[in-house]
Amino acid sequence: MTLAALYGTGGVVIGPEVAQRLGVAFLDRAIPASVAAQSGVPEEVVAAADERPVRRRQRLLALLARAPSLTAGPAQDRWPLEEGEMQARIRRFMADAARSGGVVLGRGGAIVLRELPQALHVYLGGPLDARIAQAMEADNVDRATAEQRVKANDWARREYVRRAYGTDGDDPALYHLMIDATAFSVDACVELIAGAATLRMSRSK
Repeated sequence: MTLAALYGTGGVVIGPEVAQRLGVAFLDRAIPASVAAQSGVPEEVVAAADERPVRRRQRLLALLARAPSLTAGPAQDRWPLEEGEMQARIRRFMADAARSGGVVLGRGGAIVLRELPQALHVYLGGPLDARIAQAMEADNVDRATAEQRVKANDWARREYVRRAYGTDGDDPALYHLMIDATAFSVDACVELIAGAATLRMSRSK
């Protein structure tokens, strides 16, 4: 299943708990680690292509420029890969892993895995003010800092999906289940998603 989560909705907590409830892998950190191991590219370079900050491309190019300091020997000849090739490898890993069962957080998963019959696509959202309040509590920061983080991450997420896939990542048509994660507890969100995933899998058999 895939989980798209706006900042301040607790996706980083809900995702692993759903995976544990379903008895499948949570594929967040495993994605860049696996792609790095398969391609011989240092994990931090793959992570730079995989992440979504505003200056993602600038960071990737800076890492590639430091190639000799990050790796040595035969592996060095196999990289740097094109950013697009690394993203393609990430998408292939997501598809392969999802077929065997797993929870993918972010990365446009609902778009990448839209043809996978048994996959459940979930969106966690909520009103801006409510998400800012949850971010204040979760990050232990003041309102101004939380508001800046929420707005910056919202922009970066939407821009990533728009530029990578040419679509609106908030489009309801991409998802089977959309939850206001500020209106329910983490446990309630986990129950809703796990129940929906179980029903989805049973219908696809």
